[in-house]
Amino acid sequence: LIGQGVIIVIILLMIVSIYITIERYMLIRKANQLDASFMHRIRENVLNGNVAAAKDLCARNTSPVAHMIGKGVSRLGRSLRDIKEAIENQGGLEIYRLEKNLNILATISGAAPMLGFLGTVTGMITTFANLAEGNNAVDQLMGGLQESMLTTVFGLITAIILQIFYNYITSKVDGLANSMEDATISMIDILVD
Repeated sequence: LIGQGVIIVIILLMIVSIYITIERYMLIRKANQLDASFMHRIRENVLNGNVAAAKDLCARNTSPVAHMIGKGVSRLGRSLRDIKEAIENQGGLEIYRLEKNLNILATISGAAPMLGFLGTVTGMITTFANLAEGNNAVDQLMGGLQESMLTTVFGLITAIILQIFYNYITSKVDGLANSMEDATISMIDILVD
């Protein structure tokens, strides 16, 4: 009975994790949609003194890179240090937004095998309780052992799948963070020219 409860909890946690993974994947996919000529067009507009066009280009794009560069463009006329700081601060906010709920995936990934082992222990307790009561029926012994093994399997399968999801999403966030860093360097290079 306890083992069934543990399996239900693990399945519910898996459903929550799949939802988070899909939601993060969609957000990151959308965040990666940046026109390859974006920084070139920003460069042209800034060097030609057309700051309004550069701001408009950033405002029309929903990617984290555009948000960061837009923050830098809005600070044009201030010191290079102020511009760089504004871009980096916006970058931190964008990374925070991209990593939202990833800690839940990591927590569930770590908790799932422990829940499975909890079910294993309760199944073994049931088995030993049946033996202590003199219930030597094979069905009763096998039921406790089956409960033990099933909860372990559910916990481990869930943990393995979620670890793959977590690593995949984290690698995508890291890739986007690298793109954001490249854009920051490009923007600073434009201003130094």
